[in-house]
Amino acid sequence: MDCFMFPGQPLAFPTALPDDGDFFTIAELVRQRTGFDLYSSTWIRDSGTDNTGFQLHGVAMSLYLNRKKRAEGSQPAVVAEHSMGIYAALAASGSLAEGEAIEVTWRLGSCMAKMGETGYYALGCIIGLTSEPVLALARNCGVHLANHNTSRHFLLCGTREKIETAVAEAVAHGAFSAKSFPCDAPLHTPLIQELESPLRQILAEYQYWEPSCILVDHLEQKRLKAHDLADFMFRQLCMPVYWEKTYRSLVAMGIRRFHEIGAGDALKKYNRWIESEMTR
Repeated sequence: MDCFMFPGQPLAFPTALPDDGDFFTIAELVRQRTGFDLYSSTWIRDSGTDNTGFQLHGVAMSLYLNRKKRAEGSQPAVVAEHSMGIYAALAASGSLAEGEAIEVTWRLGSCMAKMGETGYYALGCIIGLTSEPVLALARNCGVHLANHNTSRHFLLCGTREKIETAVAEAVAHGAFSAKSFPCDAPLHTPLIQELESPLRQILAEYQYWEPSCILVDHLEQKRLKAHDLADFMFRQLCMPVYWEKTYRSLVAMGIRRFHEIGAGDALKKYNRWIESEMTR
């Protein structure tokens, strides 16, 4: 069985974009639905943040590569997603149209970006420590686990000041690498719950169709149905991404061919690390 994996947002704008009709079509959808120009990485109306722009670049590249993969004759039996990859995954599984996936990415991202108007948030990427010390320093520093990618690759999220403290503590505890990155909002943490009402309102305005293939969630590794999607999409904004559990679950389902459908190859790297531990 083939699995299409949809990664989350990139951390920077790309230096080059595809130059063909499929990408042009996707770029036009982004421009029309959101007012963001992918080619110049600028807002042409209703100015937004860089982070929302990163999210739109991510979903656009995933939608484009999904088109290309299917044109080659590849069809997924299973679709899995990591973080903001859920929006392109919904389009790939037929639960939302491409334009709707783009639009909901923008609307949710813009809503969450409002938290950055009153607070300063950051991500902390911790590599080399195991989960126990990472969770301990998160508690001690007052930040939250946002991504459990592998047994030694984690993202924390919280206020910038507290994340900087957590990053410094990680280095002191022997982390191979510990870096911080600014972000608009504390994504995948309980802090997002303060926006529950507007976020759920946005999600309730779309009709979700039954997925045409198995769509696996990154929280509990369950098969998502149409009636689950609006609630899942809100909950996953407030809870950590558990990619290691998700990959192990996919392998247990019998999947042996994984295709990363999006910018970069982060999920492939995570998978190789997890696989190396599974075969020891």
